[in-house]
Amino acid sequence: MRVLVTGASGHIGSAVLPELRRAGHDAVGLARSETSAEAVRALGAEALRGDLGDLDGLRRAAAGVDAVIHLAFDHSDIAPTAFVEATNADHAVVRAFGDALAGTGKTFIGVGVAPTGDPERDAAITANPRSAVASTVVGLTQRDVRSILVAVPPVTHSAKDRHGFLPRLIEIARRTGVSGYVGDGANRWPAAHTLDVGRLFALALDKAPAGAQLIAAAEEGIAVREIAEAIGRRLGIAAESVPVEHFREFPFIQMDIAMPNAETRALLGWDPVHPGLIADLATYL
Repeated sequence: MRVLVTGASGHIGSAVLPELRRAGHDAVGLARSETSAEAVRALGAEALRGDLGDLDGLRRAAAGVDAVIHLAFDHSDIAPTAFVEATNADHAVVRAFGDALAGTGKTFIGVGVAPTGDPERDAAITANPRSAVASTVVGLTQRDVRSILVAVPPVTHSAKDRHGFLPRLIEIARRTGVSGYVGDGANRWPAAHTLDVGRLFALALDKAPAGAQLIAAAEEGIAVREIAEAIGRRLGIAAESVPVEHFREFPFIQMDIAMPNAETRALLGWDPVHPGLIADLATYL
């Protein structure tokens, strides 16, 4: 298949492109700059210059491929208002791709979490502004699109990760001199290595049925206290419970979710092989 990938030169996209090529697909990476285009070509994919703000250009690009894997999202600012603005822009992109693919039976793979039917879990899902985008992706199945949702874990770690949860937690620990967690630190963060996540996207393209919800967490949930203690050991500083105000610029510190992955592993034959979160801290420190 000829596959268009947005965010192709980014953290996850740069792991997806080689996996698509290994699976025998022709990958096309959307690149908004020549620097990004060069990075895409270096990964063995074709570079297509374009911008997510050009919705007509996205529709034309989607019409010329067999599948779209949409990974790009503006993570440059985690302030609530900026996050909502970035989500609204992403929603427009998904709608544009959906319009181009409707009635074709082609594949669209997006990032998100669909409602589960569990009221408690669904309340947490719908509280995230991106839930509306996930609902739109799910709805594409009603428009003759083979739409697939991939729930990417909040900690997707590797040397490619520059702006995720671990870099932020480590930066705060270095700056404050304490590797902190809130309360007893029992809240959990699911995790997976970037290369394992990249492999999952390629398997999803080949094997997942329309409407599938896939879980890309290799580790279903790791206590934040355990993560903080491992960071503290490597930095030679104390790991301690601190007030939530300690993390003013990092509102996700109290996030508590688990991402069971047995069904995804069985459906795709996905077997993560790269280091787990605690072992991979050596990449960061």
